Amino acid sequence: MSVTRLLILGAVRIFQPTHGYFVRRELGTWQVAEWAHLNPGSVYNALRVLTKDGMLVEEPPPTGGSAGKTTYRLTVDGEQEYLRLVREGLWQLHPYEPAWLLAGLSFWGSLTRAEVLAALAARAALITARLSSTSFAAANLGETAAGTPDHIVEGIRMHETQLRGELEWVQAVSERITAGAYGFSDEDPARQWPREHPMRPPGESLTRSSRPTSQV
Repeated sequence: MSVTRLLILGAVRIFQPTHGYFVRRELGTWQVAEWAHLNPGSVYNALRVLTKDGMLVEEPPPTGGSAGKTTYRLTVDGEQEYLRLVREGLWQLHPYEPAWLLAGLSFWGSLTRAEVLAALAARAALITARLSSTSFAAANLGETAAGTPDHIVEGIRMHETQLRGELEWVQAVSERITAGAYGFSDEDPARQWPREHPMRPPGESLTRSSRPTSQV
């Protein structure tokens, strides 16, 4: 549920005030159904749960919006939870749950460039340490797990290969970010989020639309 919470809170935060259909459609273009197992029913259920938990607040449709559709904004608690989950996705290693990293990088623009680079450096260190322990586990499998079929070691080797691939990506994306790629929270908002979208009234500023409402 935590990855789902991050995806819903993040999508609402970008486009707020926004309604469930728009959140569902937007996340669909990110192919989240494939890597986060987030189907349309899960989106609407998460919106209800997050509202009940005080992370979102319901609002009337904005001027020029979709008549009759409930719209949502993040509350102060929702903003705090959102940022916590973004950091969880980037700073922490979830080697068997790739959706965490994919969700975290989807919203890393909410953090500063310096923090994202620091998180990636920490991630590289965690991957390197895990690679070291995994290599020993593969080498000692026959001795420590008597009777285990020999081919089981291929699962460990596959995991090791995946870790090496992620480490290569971390190093490459860190170089791109250092060189100025993408936009982050301490920079021009136009580099982080779309300039226009169907839910935002014409002329409304990006920074205002990303601001959480007061806790209800």
